[in-house]
Order: sequence, then structure tokens, then C-alpha cells
Amino acid sequence: MRIQHEQLVSSLKRSLAPVYLICGDEPLQLGDAAAAVRDAARAGGYVERELLENEPGFDWGRLAAAADALSLFASRKLIELRLGRARIGRDGSEAVGAYCRNPAEENLLLILAPGLERKDLKAKWVQEVDRVGVVLQVRRIAGSRLVAWVEHRMRERGVRPGPGVAALLAEQVEGNLLAAAQEVEKLRLLYGEGDLDRDRLASAISDSARFDLFDLTDAAVNGDRARVYRIVKGLASEGTAPALVLWVLARELRMLASVSHAAQRGGIAAALRAHGVWESRQAAVLSALKRLSTGHLQDLVVRCALADRQIKGYANGDPWQELAAIADALANGPRIGRESDRI
Repeated sequence: MRIQHEQLVSSLKRSLAPVYLICGDEPLQLGDAAAAVRDAARAGGYVERELLENEPGFDWGRLAAAADALSLFASRKLIELRLGRARIGRDGSEAVGAYCRNPAEENLLLILAPGLERKDLKAKWVQEVDRVGVVLQVRRIAGSRLVAWVEHRMRERGVRPGPGVAALLAEQVEGNLLAAAQEVEKLRLLYGEGDLDRDRLASAISDSARFDLFDLTDAAVNGDRARVYRIVKGLASEGTAPALVLWVLARELRMLASVSHAAQRGGIAAALRAHGVWESRQAAVLSALKRLSTGHLQDLVVRCALADRQIKGYANGDPWQELAAIADALANGPRIGRESDRI
């Protein structure tokens, strides 16, 4: 059965299919759809999750083995097969087809294929998935559909956009859903939940144009301590809400820690895709990970929790000083943490 992205949640509430194929080149919707299937599977008793990555040399016999293996912790198991950008090939096509012809009742198979092209949807193995399960292709959104999507995203986050607000934000992000989602989150942090008019949105866009929050994380990842200092000072002088600065720093640190951990297990490419790291940023991220240990990144995530308490008034200290220290530690690597090295 083939469904649209907006039909997925209601479909999951009705019943769970034995197999889901989510494909397409729009990363935010693909990630949201995958998360929705995982959540529904967990609620349905598929507690254990086994991950299979279609990387060079992948043994397709592992799919059948995963289906046959009994779960150690639960009676049901979610098998997540990530095809990535690689071609599935003849062996993969036969393996998925064989699984679909005899799906195990105690398993749910989720296939993520961001590199699947339109012509590939006619492949025999996709037809097998279509016959027993659900096929969802995410597509880029533009025009009036993008405006509707932005408004829906705002309302999901508790922000009630006034007339023309969603259209103005949609125009600013130029069809980039990841950027739109980031802007909505920034607006929620800046103004809180409730009504949002065009004047407030325009003010937020103007503030962001003077010193983009994401310039800070780019400078830190690139190891440019001097620029980190200038940007933090600029953000503070502009009256930027410290919660916004904490949000971008914590988001970047969690991504880096996750990718660093995945690199130790040989799954760095999949981790970069899972976190939506654009190709233009991947070289800088990989370079940063050469000087940043997983433990150091995890320590900085913990420090973000202290900054959060300071911002909310639950801990003593200047949150701007802590935010500056975190950004500097990200730029300078594991040696940072000594009081003399702080900005």
C-alpha cells in the first residue's frame, strides 16, 4: 500500500504493517516518518531494535538471520534496514523479496532508502513490500504546500502564527524544511508559545541576519577561537536570548558526540545522514572529530545542562560566560576545561 507522508500517523494508529519502506530525498520528512514508525512499533510491543546497514560488503544473509533470531528481551523486534545511497543490488533485492513473501509475525521491518529514485519504485522487491506493507515516498515541498507545512509545524510547537506569518517564513527558508524547522524552534525559544505576528517574525529575522546563530557553531567546529569570541560577544550585545545560543550549541554537540561514537563502530557515513549533516559541512565535521574525543563532547553536553539551569535561574553563575566557555572548548578541543583557557 502506498501512502502520503501526512497519512502515516493515522495509518499507524489503525494498525501496524509487517514492513515499511520509507524513501525520498527530503531528509526532515524522512527522519520524522522513521521516528513515527519506531514510536508506533515501541508502543506495539516491538521493544528490541536491530540495525542493519547496507555498507560495502554487507552480507544480505544477515536479514534472514535477524528475522529468525529470537529476541533476548522481548517477544517482538523491530529490524531497521538502512540502504543509504547505495544500490540494493541483486542479492539485496532477493533477500528483501524473500522476507516479504514470509514476514515473521514477531518482527517489524523498517527499510530506509533515501537514495531510492522514482524508477526504482517499479523494482520487483519494492512491489513485494507494496503487497504486504507500506511504501512512503517523501517529496520536497514548495509553494502553498510549503506554507501549509510551516503553519502546521508552528502549531505543533505551540506557536500560533498570525496572518501572513507562515508565508513570510516559508519565503525566507526557500523550501529547505530543515532550515524551516530550525527557525520554528528558534521562534518558540525566543517568544515562547502563543501568538506570533509578522512584526515579531520580522524582528527575529533581522536579529538573525546581524549575527547568525549557526555562524557560532560553524566557527567552533572549524576551530576558529577568535571568531567564536567575536560571535558570542556580538550575540550578547545584540540582546540575543541565551536560550537560543544554548540550543544551537547543544544540538551541534549532540550530533558530534553521536557521529564520534558511530565512527568507533564503523558507521560514520550513516550517522552523518541520520543527523542531516549536509555534504558541504561533512568535511568540517570530520576534521573536527580528529581533534575532539567522544568523551570530551559528552562532557560538553553535560555542561550545556549547567548553562540551562543558569539561564532558568536554578544555578549560580553567568550563563553567557558558560556558553562562551562551551563554544571555546568545542573550538579548541580536549585541552580546554581549565579556568585559564576560558574566554
